[in-house]
Amino acid sequence: MAAIAVLSIGTALPAGAESLADAMVSAYRHSALMEQNRAVLRAADEDVASAVAELRPVLQWIASHQIQRIEGIGGSTRSSSLALQAEIPLYDWGRSQLAIDSAKEQVLATRQALVGVEQDVLLSATRAFFDVRQATEQVALQENSVRVIGEEHQAAQDRFEVGEITVTDVAQAEAQLAASRAALAAAEGDLEVAQEGYLAATGKEPGQLDAPPPLPELPASLDAARSVAQKNHPAIKQAQRSAAAAELGVAAAAAERNPTLSGNVTAGVGRDFDQTARDYDTRLSGSVGLELSQTLYSGGRLPAQHRKAMAARDEARAQLLGTARDVNQQVGTAWANIDVARAQIGAIDEQISAAQQAYDGVREEAQLGARTTLDVLDAEQALLEARADKITAEANLQLAHYQLLAAMGLLTVENLKLGIPTYDPSQYYNAVRDAPFTSKQGESLDRVLRAIGRGN
Repeated sequence: MAAIAVLSIGTALPAGAESLADAMVSAYRHSALMEQNRAVLRAADEDVASAVAELRPVLQWIASHQIQRIEGIGGSTRSSSLALQAEIPLYDWGRSQLAIDSAKEQVLATRQALVGVEQDVLLSATRAFFDVRQATEQVALQENSVRVIGEEHQAAQDRFEVGEITVTDVAQAEAQLAASRAALAAAEGDLEVAQEGYLAATGKEPGQLDAPPPLPELPASLDAARSVAQKNHPAIKQAQRSAAAAELGVAAAAAERNPTLSGNVTAGVGRDFDQTARDYDTRLSGSVGLELSQTLYSGGRLPAQHRKAMAARDEARAQLLGTARDVNQQVGTAWANIDVARAQIGAIDEQISAAQQAYDGVREEAQLGARTTLDVLDAEQALLEARADKITAEANLQLAHYQLLAAMGLLTVENLKLGIPTYDPSQYYNAVRDAPFTSKQGESLDRVLRAIGRGN
């Protein structure tokens, strides 16, 4: 089904013409929202590293200095020490592994959230592209209307001067011309707004826009489209991963009641000041130990956390069901919009044909004196409105196809085959998943950071 989403890109475009694919590429590269969510994903990757680090030794140094004075004994004693301590969890009955697995599921969920943002960015660029084209066509239509009605107004003036019509007819033509100029001003304003939207979506002002590519192919039926959406939509995949993480959260909360076995090693050196001998006494110390502990009573905290985890799991399950239903609705809405736009275009084509015929007939009859100037203006206005409605319907049809692709989870750079390098979410994850500190892993992480523009 990915082939459905292929976006045809012309190879011989006019000089300076920007295609829909160009707009999408610019939006993908320009979007601050994409950068923001990539950073969110990198933060989720670090959660995996943090969970892995819980299984590793913790090494720390401890320095202390004490002064003690005992009543009845003259003077005071002073002691200093410096120790190196290492502690490592040996066995925690699965707690740490559950934390790692849960963090991995959250990473996968965040990756799907990033895909969802990518779809939103590309759809915004698509909407901006069609908005500019529609507004441009409406301006051209209104400019032509001003020209035609201006000719009608001049003709009415000429006929008034020879006594064929009254001043009322001239006033009607003037009023229609003023209304047409107002409509042109409104259309020009809409074009400026659309251009601002294009600038916000793509990071650059629209130049000459190329004709839209052929419409993407549709699945055989609405049910087929919904089936593709249930398998591919990033929101559903994200909800599935979140539900899996919630299941692990329940197991992790239950595992908090298990014992913990840890080992520790300490080595240190200390110096005590002997008040009597007026000299320092240096000593070395070291210890090795095992510690087994388990919480027997927590005041209800652990049971509350377990119940909270179960509630979060139920929430995630319900959210998954709701997301699946929302996606089905999105597919159905986009499918219906396509059908409606197609039906509108067919009906409007018939309307334009009839309105054009009526306008031509009324104009000829007016020249013979059988019709008034108002009749001609009304016929021209009906033809203008039909043509404007067709521009809107065609833009809605084109946009609805891409809304359907987004609803099916196929509006991505990869599926559209835009031919540009994309962000690889696994690159940073692979560099940090083992919680690197120094050595070759750290050097590899530095290279990854520089590659994504985050290194110094």
